[in-house]
Amino acid sequence: ITSLFVVKIIRYLGVQLYGGDRNRADQNKEAVSEDGVKSYVFDPRRTATFQKIAYAYDDQIEKDELVMGINLLRRALLYFHAKGEILEVGAGTGRNLGYYPSSVEKVVVTDSSDKMLERAKEKLSDMSKKERGKYKVMEADAANLSFPDNSFDTIVDTFGLCSFDDPVAVLKELQRVCKPDGKILLLEHGRSKTYEGLTGYLDKHAERHAKNWGCCWNRDIDKIVESSGIKLEKLNNWHFGTTYYIVCKPGN
Repeated sequence: ITSLFVVKIIRYLGVQLYGGDRNRADQNKEAVSEDGVKSYVFDPRRTATFQKIAYAYDDQIEKDELVMGINLLRRALLYFHAKGEILEVGAGTGRNLGYYPSSVEKVVVTDSSDKMLERAKEKLSDMSKKERGKYKVMEADAANLSFPDNSFDTIVDTFGLCSFDDPVAVLKELQRVCKPDGKILLLEHGRSKTYEGLTGYLDKHAERHAKNWGCCWNRDIDKIVESSGIKLEKLNNWHFGTTYYIVCKPGN
């Protein structure tokens, strides 16, 4: 596969899967202020962006995730690895709801955006009383959780490391609240280590994408995971190396 072909393919994947800038032409300017300092990649106020896009988010990416098989990856990650009492951080509009196996005991669904969580609550209201009874929805900062140490059997984060202000701090906090024999499940997107042209495209448009979606799609997921001290059990890459399917355990 030539580099040019890969770039063309990832341009489609980037626009489709990663929150397409479709119908958002008015926001396509680079997020730099007149003094040249402003950066949406490093701006810490991303929750305001999530509040703004909450009600359009699912409609924007529903078809794209289906085409790319993201729903299958979500389902597989949770079906094969989620068990017991579960904490999900960065849950957003609740795109994992319905994929948790029936055997799980409890799922605490959290996010920093109350508008996103309102959409999650709407989805729960469509479930049977018995099914939604195992879910609890609450606003929370993933880097500063209120739960005691060793609280959960499984912790889930899907497409959150791209959006947290300090993803390493979040992974350290997740290890704190995860039981020593529990699992931390990650489904993320970031830099490709195999296709330079693809990563170059992500770098080039990182500011625009962060402005529109509050997401830094070019983060180094391998480095973030390694820096957190988490123990890696399984790592698979998809979509030319930009999607990361990860199963972890708390580090020592």
